[in-house]
Amino acid sequence: MEEVLEPVEAFFQFMQRDFVFGSLSFTPLSILLGVVLLTGLVLLNSILKRVLRRRVFPRAGLTPGVSSAMSTLAGYIILVIGLLIILPISVQGFNMATLGVLLGAVSFGIGFGLRNIADNFVSGLILLIERPIKVGDRIEVEGVFGTVNEIRARSTTVVTNDNISIIVPNSQFIASQVTNVSHSDSLVRYRMPVGVHYNSDVHVVTKALLEAASACEALKKDPKPAVRFLEFGDNSLNFELWVWTDTHFDRPNNLKSQVNYLIWDKLKKYEIEIPYPQRDLYIKEMPESIRIKE
Repeated sequence: MEEVLEPVEAFFQFMQRDFVFGSLSFTPLSILLGVVLLTGLVLLNSILKRVLRRRVFPRAGLTPGVSSAMSTLAGYIILVIGLLIILPISVQGFNMATLGVLLGAVSFGIGFGLRNIADNFVSGLILLIERPIKVGDRIEVEGVFGTVNEIRARSTTVVTNDNISIIVPNSQFIASQVTNVSHSDSLVRYRMPVGVHYNSDVHVVTKALLEAASACEALKKDPKPAVRFLEFGDNSLNFELWVWTDTHFDRPNNLKSQVNYLIWDKLKKYEIEIPYPQRDLYIKEMPESIRIKE
């Protein structure tokens, strides 16, 4: 019986053994307790962020993008406060002075190899605070066009219309030019180019284009669609149909397809032709071989 108790007693003695590093001391038991508390903190933080983002903030009238940003910032604050509580429990002698030394060591590490990570983390905080982009926005950055799905500490996920997730480092949103289609609202204007034959009546063309716009349910009636007669082209009279939408800002090609089908039907209705490119060829001198055959 004593042989069984000795390993157990040795284990408990080891778990309560003090390890001292300068002014800091800890035991394996305190470290284990800290790990358990840290795991609980992470789980609690995840649950709280989800509740804030899906229930609390939406009920307060905040948009999904603002709710996501506010819940993420709240999560960061909870993690920092939780760590400041857990660390003194796990490590005896840990205080603000020790934290300052630790931050100095982290800064030293950032200077040598973690600069990009720190840059992206700070950029993520700027995105959450200033909100030049937010979850749900339709954006274009560095040739990537899609909808912001999630803003994390290091990167942002942008989902394209092909359902492809593009992971963009947060620093690119700060250092690069970003086009945010839905920054202030979702109302967007599209310009639909149309070329017709020179024999067409321009007033009838205008009527046909406006009727096509009125027949599309995805377009706004206010602001009203408009037609612009732009130029006398090489092969056609060139028009533009200006239309507005707040429902298809994230599906421009889908909207253009709908409108183009309607434009085609209206042009057929009014017997308006769409011309083919034409070229006039002038022969200054007949080739010798052809003259011989004649």
